Amino acid sequence: MKTKETQSVYPLAKVDISAAGPRCKMLIGDLNGDGRAEMLLVQPDNRQDVRYIPHQVQCLTAFDMDGKLLWQVGTPDPDAGSQGSDYPAQVYDIDDDGALEVLCVMDGRFHILEGSTGTVKSIYDLPAEHAHDCIIIANLTGQDHASDIILKDRYHQLWALDKDFNLLWTHKGNVGHYPWVHDLHGNGQDQVMAGYDLLDAKGNLLWSCHDLDDHADCIWVGDVNGDGYPELVVGGSVTVMYDRDGQELWRYDGSIESQHLALGRFRPDLPGLQVAGLDRMIREDDGKGLKGKDALFLLDSDGEELWKEERTTDGWLTIVEAVSSWQAGAPDYILAYRRGGGVYPALYDGHMRVVAEFKEEGYAVHGDLLGCGREQVVIYNDETATIFSSEWLDISTCASEKSLPQPKRLYSSTMYPGGEITV
Repeated sequence: MKTKETQSVYPLAKVDISAAGPRCKMLIGDLNGDGRAEMLLVQPDNRQDVRYIPHQVQCLTAFDMDGKLLWQVGTPDPDAGSQGSDYPAQVYDIDDDGALEVLCVMDGRFHILEGSTGTVKSIYDLPAEHAHDCIIIANLTGQDHASDIILKDRYHQLWALDKDFNLLWTHKGNVGHYPWVHDLHGNGQDQVMAGYDLLDAKGNLLWSCHDLDDHADCIWVGDVNGDGYPELVVGGSVTVMYDRDGQELWRYDGSIESQHLALGRFRPDLPGLQVAGLDRMIREDDGKGLKGKDALFLLDSDGEELWKEERTTDGWLTIVEAVSSWQAGAPDYILAYRRGGGVYPALYDGHMRVVAEFKEEGYAVHGDLLGCGREQVVIYNDETATIFSSEWLDISTCASEKSLPQPKRLYSSTMYPGGEITV
């Protein structure tokens, strides 16, 4: 791994989150509208595992960044499941009332909770027994505010519902982990990239990717090649890029399993966007008794490999995401965490150099938590959440009367991060 002198990293706060229980997933959003993000810890029930269903929420616990427990719904379970698959929960203003809600599947039903208090606003029956693998917010009905919901089972079917939970349509196919929705054609309605299939807003198949095995692990949308139109980059058995009309533009087969991707301007000296990725080269859970290994890689806008990590430490469960505006005027960076082998979570630049290291083991979330125009990174485990920044900020003085917006990336939280870059 290439290195250079890392930037200063400032821990702004370290919050005790142990009251939420073990093996939680963190969501972030301005739950109480005070101009600062809060942390929502989502604990799954003890059936949460990649091999088992149903996926449900056992307990929800909200903290502010000062460490105050704001509310808790459910009871933490010491035997909760693990982060082996998505947790069915999101933070979003689903009813367009100016305040965030918490959407989740709990006790076999779909719940909408008031974000500031955890009070139940409404409860709906699921459209099918196993429609709870994850939650996707979409605009399928052409409204001014995205308020439709897509639910799915683990691998085979998804269900689209309107804001009143009326079934719009259902689709069966190889739907992948987390379908991504985007208005690719500018008609005021989202199309749905459901695994290797692109569906229109009514669930009709528009086109499919070809000659891809397994399933789609992650999906990104952005104008990668600079032609003025969005492309779709899909990671699965290989990494491929399609135009919005279904033409394959390039294919990178230099990876064994393209588990995670991230689009960004990691190399401002190059045209277009670059595609960062994680190649899961050796799995430890394949029954062969091998030591797991993964590696970061970076592609240019034409799908040509710029570099690939030659990893010397153990570890095969890395997750990569793109972090923008870590510092004023900085390019996008690659956030890599859950690396294993004693490698801390870190930001990597477009030349594979570590530019910021977070000396805490755990999972990560990131966003502009304080409305300051720069992103912070939170590293959390079962006990604590540490908030890191590129500069010192007094979080106690950052609250304002204006609530923070909730970007699409934060209300589309998934273990298999996809995303979009729009200009």
